[in-house]
Amino acid sequence: MHTYNEIVKVFCRITEAEEMKQFLGEILTESELEALVFRWRLMKDLYHGETQRHIAEKHHISLCKITRGSRILKNPNAVSLKMLNNMEKES
Repeated sequence: MHTYNEIVKVFCRITEAEEMKQFLGEILTESELEALVFRWRLMKDLYHGETQRHIAEKHHISLCKITRGSRILKNPNAVSLKMLNNMEKES
């Protein structure tokens, strides 16, 4: 867990979008980046009220892949929900 805490601190120190983009490109493979982007897209779809079934059909994935995001967004203390709310306010 020491390394996990260390990487969290690194993420917290990066304040510029371009630097974060470069960092993510350096430590993640293309497929890992795509998986991260896809997971965020699922969270946004759920946030905007799309049903799990519709999302599953739209992306040709199982409902199991969506359930985790749905549970997260039901938690009023979820950081993901906070980030989505903030992004919504900014747009």
